[in-house]
Amino acid sequence: MEETATNFERPLTGTVRDIRNLEIIRVCKTPMEATWNYLMRTYHYLGYTNTIGQRIKYLIFSEGFPIAAISYNRAALHVEARDKYIGWDDNQRKSMLHCIVNNNRFLILPWVAVRNLASYILSQTMKLLKIDWKETYGVSPCLAETFIDLQRHAGTCYRAANWLPIGETKGFGKVGKAFVYHGNRKGVFVFPIQRNWIAQVRNASVHQPSKNDAEEEAVLMVLQQMDWHPGLMEEAGITPENVFTLAFRLQSFMKSFDECFGHAAQRFNSNIYVKGLLSDLERKSAEPMALRYAGPAGVRNLQYFSQKGAWDEGMMSQIYKEKVSRIIADPENGMITLDGSDMPKKGDESVGVARQHCGSLGKVENCQAGVFLGYTGANGYALVEGRLYMPEVWFTDEYKERRIKCGVPKDIKFQTKIEIASDMLHEAHGSGLFPARWVGADGTFGSSHNFLDGVPEGLTYFADIPCDTLVFRDMPEVGVPPYSGKGRKPVLPKPSFPPVSVKSIAEDESMPFERVQLGMGSKGPVVADVKCVRIIRAKDKLPHHGAWLYIRRLADGELKFSLCNAATDCPRETMDSAALMRWPIEQSFEECKTNLGMDHCEARSWNSFHRHLLLVFISALFLLIIRNIFCKKNCFDSAASPASFEGCSYC
Repeated sequence: MEETATNFERPLTGTVRDIRNLEIIRVCKTPMEATWNYLMRTYHYLGYTNTIGQRIKYLIFSEGFPIAAISYNRAALHVEARDKYIGWDDNQRKSMLHCIVNNNRFLILPWVAVRNLASYILSQTMKLLKIDWKETYGVSPCLAETFIDLQRHAGTCYRAANWLPIGETKGFGKVGKAFVYHGNRKGVFVFPIQRNWIAQVRNASVHQPSKNDAEEEAVLMVLQQMDWHPGLMEEAGITPENVFTLAFRLQSFMKSFDECFGHAAQRFNSNIYVKGLLSDLERKSAEPMALRYAGPAGVRNLQYFSQKGAWDEGMMSQIYKEKVSRIIADPENGMITLDGSDMPKKGDESVGVARQHCGSLGKVENCQAGVFLGYTGANGYALVEGRLYMPEVWFTDEYKERRIKCGVPKDIKFQTKIEIASDMLHEAHGSGLFPARWVGADGTFGSSHNFLDGVPEGLTYFADIPCDTLVFRDMPEVGVPPYSGKGRKPVLPKPSFPPVSVKSIAEDESMPFERVQLGMGSKGPVVADVKCVRIIRAKDKLPHHGAWLYIRRLADGELKFSLCNAATDCPRETMDSAALMRWPIEQSFEECKTNLGMDHCEARSWNSFHRHLLLVFISALFLLIIRNIFCKKNCFDSAASPASFEGCSYC
């Protein structure tokens, strides 16, 4: 409910120095915005109706009472005096208009008569606006403009605050989509927020557009199409007010990978591919993406780009990993995660396809199987690398022609999923980019003694295991049983008592479950019933190494079993946190498949499979950056224009 004037009227006189406890408060999307709206509608000669689009509103208080109000919104599309003053051409105006803000309302309340107050508010809000506008809309404002009704005001306070009068309007106003002459010419005043910006624009306008300019304009035309995946935009906190900045952000983000490509066409195709993955296309393979952004003639170009194009995906992967590391590396409590993810296939010509267990279908089916390494830290999570598992049959003579046709590199040899995962783990750990305390793994790797015993020194594993995994409750004595006098003489050692399944420990009521909060998820506290006991791993039915058995009973009654080689005095709460950190790689698969088309690659070659994965990862990283900016409200060094993104450690 809006307040009435009787709440506010409090005569105030003197000078700015006499004002006590002066505060300037940003009120957009706060309960005080209703007060701002009421004051403008009641006391400003133009009144006020809700502003559409970007806006920042400030209320100015003295000792808790409002004395003034001011707001800024998007710049006017066409202002001849301003455009001549800046000296830009139409293309520059279209691409840089978002760098200008408009002071559309300014009100000193009628009962306030304080000398120099207006010019003081103008200068102070300019300082605040530089921070607030960038934080809210991702744009660093370079110039402010305002229009003064010269029949009512002389613009004295603006002049005192160093605003420059640069001319007058022509007396036209926009009504709907048309401009209508109203005859009320207004004075145009500007304030250079960034002192050298206009000079840079003027210098840039004197040279003829280069090939690079044309290339960037072509890319921007694609990226500016408003076909972003609606679910992704909602999740990332993108509103209609700031969606226009995404094209500039994505263009600047993709510039980080320019050196991976040999020529402009490849850079253009990389932008098409990533924009397609972020779009609302139902199928995100090369053909539909090319048809939308490049037309029928672009289909073969995009297919060639992904299959045989001479671009350096190794360099691209390294740049990607460095970016991920800068954003989410967590030396104190990071976790490197390993998991498999499979992609069903109807045909049998795609690289690595075979009838094998398909996790997404829960049965043996025709599919491609991938081994993936992810990373989880306090600042987020991401998939770092994915490699295709090549079934052993693919290395037989029968498959020789198929290997050649799919472009499988000659130096690729058969590796089990365990060996692939172990190689990826050691490479990621050795790179120094992903400092970690933990290694998280799914049951495929947790059930492998070779994998667990090969975890790099200094890392603690937290690995899922099947329910029939055998362990010892206590350390048995091991020895060769005495000869009974019948049959063969024993030669192999045996434990003094047999191991038991982890499922039997879960069912043992003498060790009750404890209800615990594992941590906070996106929808609130994550709660589970937990049983954590010290056991001895069994290898070939003999005792191996001591470890923790961590059992979770989820809300639906499902049991999850994990092994952890943390120290014997490790608090259970620490393992609770580790249990929760295993989940994000599964979430990454869900996001990348459901929203980014990770399993939509229809090309059959080795290159296409791995390049598609890499570009999906890059698209997911862009979303992570966007979430950090708009959801967490972090003020990163980024803006909406391509130039102002350069040097941003995130983009």
